[in-house]
Amino acid sequence: MVVNGTVGIVTGAARGIGFALADRFLAEGAAGITVVDLDRADVDAALADLTARHGDRVLGVAADVTDEAAVASFVAATEERFGPVGLFAANAGIGTGQGIEADLATWDRIWHVNVMAHVLAARAVVPGMVERGGGIFLTTASAAGLLAQIGDAGYSVTKHAAVSFAEWLSITYGDRGLQVACLCPQGVNTAMLQSVMGGAATATVKAQGVIEPTDVADAVIDALADRRFLVLPHPEVAEYMQRRASDPDRWLAGMRKLQARIVAALREG
Repeated sequence: MVVNGTVGIVTGAARGIGFALADRFLAEGAAGITVVDLDRADVDAALADLTARHGDRVLGVAADVTDEAAVASFVAATEERFGPVGLFAANAGIGTGQGIEADLATWDRIWHVNVMAHVLAARAVVPGMVERGGGIFLTTASAAGLLAQIGDAGYSVTKHAAVSFAEWLSITYGDRGLQVACLCPQGVNTAMLQSVMGGAATATVKAQGVIEPTDVADAVIDALADRRFLVLPHPEVAEYMQRRASDPDRWLAGMRKLQARIVAALREG
């Protein structure tokens, strides 16, 4: 039980993967978990559910993870309530469902949520973890960050950046006690899959096989116990990565064919 006795923070935790992670960390014996999300009502609902299951080891905070002062505030609140943070799950993320037509405000927003929120989280907790001799930083990226996301340029670009930042953290701090893990699922049955991403993007991940958030949480616990960097709830992603690396041109051609099939299916539907 790698998280047993650990104090943690999970962002994007009101539902979906984030909620499943918080629930599982508490079930595994975490000393305290702060659940963070943007909407107060959503946070309160998640807090009530988790408290009913796990008692008073849960704190709920409504905050914008792209606001550095807000991040510092909920880290401080967590440490005041439970003690030093030993686990941070940077899970908040958004999609656009758009390509190059997306306006600059859309690009700016997805960059800050999907990338800079991870940077702000690391700035807030990694120095303390290293000073104390250890900690876990979990990045929720996506298989799109290892491959590509048909139908959503911003999502694909920012998830690649999130993977790269997680790699940098591991290289820089991995020998100083920090365990870094990068979660890269394909389709997961979440609100973002159902409503936020665009038609082609949603169709792509559904075609690849949709799993439940609890399946993702299981994969995270297994990977943390094994000290694996990449968390792949869809194991086939490892094979896709090998194909992409060994023959990029063939892989790109295959992705174009997949895109054409999806677009045709959407037109027929």
